[in-house]
Amino acid sequence: MDRLQKTEIEDFKAHFQGEVLLPDDAAYDEVRQIWNAMVDRRPGLIARCVSPEDVVQAVRLARKHNLLVSIRGGGHNIAGNAVCDDGLMIDLSLMKKVQVDGNARRASVEPGCTLADFDAVAQAHGLATPLGINSTTGVAGLTLGGGFGWLSRKHGMTVDNLLSADIVTADGNPVHASETENDDLFWGLRGGGGNFGIVTSFEFQLHPVGPDVLSGLIVFPFDQAKSVLTQFARFTETMLDDLAVWMVTRKAPPLPFLPEDVHGKEIVVLALCYAGDPVEGEKLIEPLRGFGTMLGEHIGVQPYTAWQQAFDPLLARGARNYWKSHNFSQLSAGAVDAIIEYAARLPSPQCEIFIGTIGGQTARVAPEAMAYSARDANYVMNVHARWESAAEDERCIAWAREFFAKSQPFASGGAYINFLTQDETDRIAFAYGATYDRLVELKKKYDPTNLFRMNQNIKPV
Repeated sequence: MDRLQKTEIEDFKAHFQGEVLLPDDAAYDEVRQIWNAMVDRRPGLIARCVSPEDVVQAVRLARKHNLLVSIRGGGHNIAGNAVCDDGLMIDLSLMKKVQVDGNARRASVEPGCTLADFDAVAQAHGLATPLGINSTTGVAGLTLGGGFGWLSRKHGMTVDNLLSADIVTADGNPVHASETENDDLFWGLRGGGGNFGIVTSFEFQLHPVGPDVLSGLIVFPFDQAKSVLTQFARFTETMLDDLAVWMVTRKAPPLPFLPEDVHGKEIVVLALCYAGDPVEGEKLIEPLRGFGTMLGEHIGVQPYTAWQQAFDPLLARGARNYWKSHNFSQLSAGAVDAIIEYAARLPSPQCEIFIGTIGGQTARVAPEAMAYSARDANYVMNVHARWESAAEDERCIAWAREFFAKSQPFASGGAYINFLTQDETDRIAFAYGATYDRLVELKKKYDPTNLFRMNQNIKPV
């Protein structure tokens, strides 16, 4: 930022509609904070955009002065790429407009929206698109990395439902990308992360959902983990696309439907959502209750928006987080044994291992159809290490890495790019698999100087 003179900053402010923050401004520290408390970086300048024109101005400033650029949508990415040291942080979090065309079942979504923002407007029309499971997550980052959640088995990945995007590329010019316009760029946006520019508007396909869905939790004691996980693995191989059942193993939070003597003890949880008729859903989920001797359950018909926010308290901003992730085409006995071994020695009360079940519609798209190519991933495993103090860093990170290594022999190809941490640059090409070489060529075309490199970076070489 030493390249920028005071007069140049003032000139930028004069042509910028949003808010420009410097390190001595009152709001600076609050705005630079992101979800993962392990990331503590100090941008030289924060440009809080309120329009696509602001994004254009910010990109042109960065190009002119060769500034390091980071892009913040929801600020939820585990690697902390939303914020940089000394450079220009382009903050999109004030751009939160959602417009829904109920008849066409389409939504236009600005890049500062969270899942909660999008869901609320879409559900007012009885519609939704597949998103994640934590409502404070940003729509932009989730989408650009692929995106999956409770609706993905029925309606595909988030990127499978992206119809078009408006984007400011590295040359500072706005373009439109779709299947019929700049189709190569559109191909790369669907899974290629923030490598090709800054999206200022997403257009999504919507689907009838809810507004109420059958959803909830079934909880088993940890000493029955082998039986529960083995049956979970087999059940999820053949379940209908309308049903999503995920597995979480962790220490029990003080949930009111669990006995008090279970609180703080290791448990196995099946989390489920059925996107069809709840009466039919009850029949389909009945076998889950027989996977072991239940400690308790909390299942019922509730608003889809409420279920989308159910895990927010366990994923609140401000804790220290470190993730490791694998894809699995199937959950073998070896994978199950590795999960049980490491879930038995969680290094903090907030650590967990979860298996997100996808497959279904996500597997019916050709791997080369877009940048996201891991179409054989029926399960996505995330080792979520989470704790409160820096003194716990070494222990918790070591646990996550050890489990990652132990479970690796049972994993399939590729990785979910949104789950990669900042120390996993060696896994980027592996994560993209067969589409990586094409992504490099696309990077050469749209960002040959690698202006957008605060991401899981695809280098233009």
